[in-house]
Amino acid sequence: MVAARTLVPPDILSNAFRREVQALDADLPVTDLRTLDSMLWERTRSWRVYGSMFSIFAAMALLLASVGLYAVMAHSVSQRTQEIGVRMAMGASKRSILGMVFAHGVRQLIIGIAVGLAASFGLTRVLGALLVGVTPADPLTFVTVALVLTLAALVGAAIPARRAMQVDPIVALRYQ
Repeated sequence: MVAARTLVPPDILSNAFRREVQALDADLPVTDLRTLDSMLWERTRSWRVYGSMFSIFAAMALLLASVGLYAVMAHSVSQRTQEIGVRMAMGASKRSILGMVFAHGVRQLIIGIAVGLAASFGLTRVLGALLVGVTPADPLTFVTVALVLTLAALVGAAIPARRAMQVDPIVALRYQ
């Protein structure tokens, strides 16, 4: 194996390298001329494939967690339809209903984020040896995931809360 540093693009020099090697030993074949970049690209290909796969799996997990969080929040509000109907029948404003639903959702969100972050920070110690090029407690990752889940929880509370504000108290009281 021979390596050379050039100031010109390496592809231009392939014939010159072949001529020089043939001048030194005519029986020596020159078969595999590649740049260092292409060799590194080929050697790290499997790691890039694994990294891409795990990134896709992580994105799918985050999407599933977001949809699940939305579903839990929406179900929680739908279970309280009768309570919301009673409150509206007794004179509660739409704003107070919205505040009640959001307070309940935000309370669940804060508990979930706190427990999730604590568990994640605990697991980073275990996974620290497996990570290359990324710090175990990467703040950008933690903040991004927390923001996405917060957005999912807020949307999960907002849509049913909006529906709850438009509920007719009579219909809500008959709701089973």
